[in-house]
Amino acid sequence: MYFITISEMIGTNGQGIARKVAEVLNYSFYGEEELFRVASEMGFLPDVKKLDEKAPSLLERIFTERPKVYLDRLQSVIYELAKKGNAVFFGRGGKFLLQSFDCAFHILVTGSMEKRIQRVMDEKQVGREVAESMISRSDHDKRAFIRFAYDEDWLNPRFYDLLLNTDKLGTDSAVKMIVEAAKSDGIKSCGIDSVRLLGKLSLHRRVESVLLEAGMMSPHLFFSVEEPDTVRFMGLRAPLQKKKRSGNE
Repeated sequence: MYFITISEMIGTNGQGIARKVAEVLNYSFYGEEELFRVASEMGFLPDVKKLDEKAPSLLERIFTERPKVYLDRLQSVIYELAKKGNAVFFGRGGKFLLQSFDCAFHILVTGSMEKRIQRVMDEKQVGREVAESMISRSDHDKRAFIRFAYDEDWLNPRFYDLLLNTDKLGTDSAVKMIVEAAKSDGIKSCGIDSVRLLGKLSLHRRVESVLLEAGMMSPHLFFSVEEPDTVRFMGLRAPLQKKKRSGNE
C-alpha cells in the first residue's frame, strides 16, 4: 500500500489536484469532510473540529491539556485511516505523521502571490482586498498550526518530495506529474510491519488522550503499546514517609 500527502497554499488548486490524483490512482481521498466523518465514527468529532488547521490560543495551551487531547485524537484518526491502505491525504499535517514511511510521497502545491490572489478572487467571487486577507489568514493559520502540532515550518522544502508551482501547470499536468512520480522505484510499498506500526501509533495517541483528559499523566506513570491491541502500564510508587515520633514515645 502507498500514501500520498498533498499540502497547498490557498489559491493554488491543491485540493482539486489531490482529488484528481486519488481518482486516477483509485485511492481513497481524505480531506476535511472525510476526516470528520471517521472522527465522528471514533467518537472524536468535537475534538478534531477544534483543530481546524489553527493553533489553539496561548492561554488555552498554558492552562489546559485540551489542545494536546485534540491533537492526539486528530493524529489517531489519520493513523487509523492510513492502516486501511492506498490513500491521498489532503492537509492536516499528514506529511509529518507519515514522514518516516518509505511508502509515503509528499507534495506541496504552491504558486506566486499574484496568481493566488487572482484564483481566490475568481473562485470565491470576492474583491482583491478580501482575497489578500484570506490568503494572509490561511498562511498564518497553517504556519501556526504546524508549529504547535509538530514544531516545524510547514513550508520547509525538506519535508516534501515534490514541489509543484501551478502558475503555469494546469490540473491535468500537475496530476500527471504526481501520478508518474508516485510510481517511481524509490517509493516502496508498505508491508505488514508498517500496518502494525500504524496501529500501534493510533492506539498510543488514543491512550495518551484519555490519560490527559482524565488528568492522569504524570512523571510517575508510563505506558507502552506493544501490539496494536495491547497496552502496558508502568508506574513509580512514591516512597513511604516515616512517621515522626512524639517526644513522649
